[in-house]
Amino acid sequence: MDLLALLPDVKAMGIEWATFAMFVALLGLLLTGMPLAFVTLLVALIFALLWFGPMAVPLITSRIFSFVNSFVFVSVPMFVLMAAILDKSGIAKDLFDAMRVVGGRLRGGVAIQTLLVAVVLAAMSGIIGGEVVLLGLLALPQMLRLGYDRRLAIGVCCAGGALGTMVPPSIVLIIYGLTANVSIGDLFTASFLPGLMLASFYVVYVLVRAYLNPSVAPVPEAGEIPMAEKLRLLKGLILPLLVVVFVLGSIYGGIASVTEASAVGVGGVLLSTVVRGEFSVAMLREAALRTLSTVGMIVWIGIGASALVGVFNLMGGIRFVSGLISGISDDPTTIVLFMMLILFVLGMFLDWVGIALLTMPIFVPIIRELGLDPVWFGVVFAMNMQVSFLSPPFGPAAFYLKSVTPDDITLAEIFRSLLPFIALQVLALAVLIIFPGITGR
Repeated sequence: MDLLALLPDVKAMGIEWATFAMFVALLGLLLTGMPLAFVTLLVALIFALLWFGPMAVPLITSRIFSFVNSFVFVSVPMFVLMAAILDKSGIAKDLFDAMRVVGGRLRGGVAIQTLLVAVVLAAMSGIIGGEVVLLGLLALPQMLRLGYDRRLAIGVCCAGGALGTMVPPSIVLIIYGLTANVSIGDLFTASFLPGLMLASFYVVYVLVRAYLNPSVAPVPEAGEIPMAEKLRLLKGLILPLLVVVFVLGSIYGGIASVTEASAVGVGGVLLSTVVRGEFSVAMLREAALRTLSTVGMIVWIGIGASALVGVFNLMGGIRFVSGLISGISDDPTTIVLFMMLILFVLGMFLDWVGIALLTMPIFVPIIRELGLDPVWFGVVFAMNMQVSFLSPPFGPAAFYLKSVTPDDITLAEIFRSLLPFIALQVLALAVLIIFPGITGR
């Protein structure tokens, strides 16, 4: 008996109801707890069989091959490996200690020192998970010991750790560039100033809170740091800043592609561990295993999302959804705001990789038709993903931080602590939309 004959005739439903059925299937399977990668692959296979028949299976494999065959994708495991090596070494700790010279006796200085470290770490790896954990281990205990307001300290660690989304070399921007078929070098250049803008919003917020209410951020203990100690501390800045200069300088200077620059970064971080006497085969093995785990997740989500989007496109679904979104208004800004709302809602429930690979094939062609710059939109998308990293109920930054906090700090308290920083992210997103020239485009 033909099993396919027992299934409903999806094609007769039309693309409108088929789109609804696909959405319900995705939501239903996700609620069962099945991983997103397997959900999207299964739904893609089912709808390909129902719409086109068994001969449609090669369509899925061709989409998967085109996704994993990109040379630029090699940079993703490289930057993840950089982050893993940083996590296993003492580079981040020395970097944090060196920033004491910058913080000095400024009110809120340790929080600002934490944000500056976050920017440098983001410029070294572009990964948020390890960065949030590092800040949670290094900065949070020190701020709590000095009597900082708990919510301010928690928010600074989480929001600062998520800056890797915006500051090049951001993995989010790399995946967007692959999906939208735009220059990743252009994305890095366009995102640099907005990333610093968001970090400066955090710094201003900390300073305003600290000076309006001195009890939330006490001044560190009295005592001038001796010059010899300052010089010793500042040595901790040399290797991280050299890695940043070589990685970003080679990209912006046109010396190396993003993929080549990622290899330079891995070499620089490895050399740093050798110079510091921290290199070992065990450390490299642990970093490699962590990289395999992280990149494996990204690849599987990419495979599933690519297959689903490919099938949906051949069904005529992308054209249908594009027409719906474009029909909302004649005003490009209204359409962009509607897209941001969709991304914001999806960010509460889905991983950013899945969001990028599922939505950008639909959104980017609309952006091009509206005459807007897809590079600017990529920066706006990355800023929106900043919000998704912090927003409940599944903001991953909160869960990363919870894994290293004392037991008396609950997940609910972490999410409440993030609300002012989410507001600052939304403000930065609004500024980017109102003043697109900030990206230099």
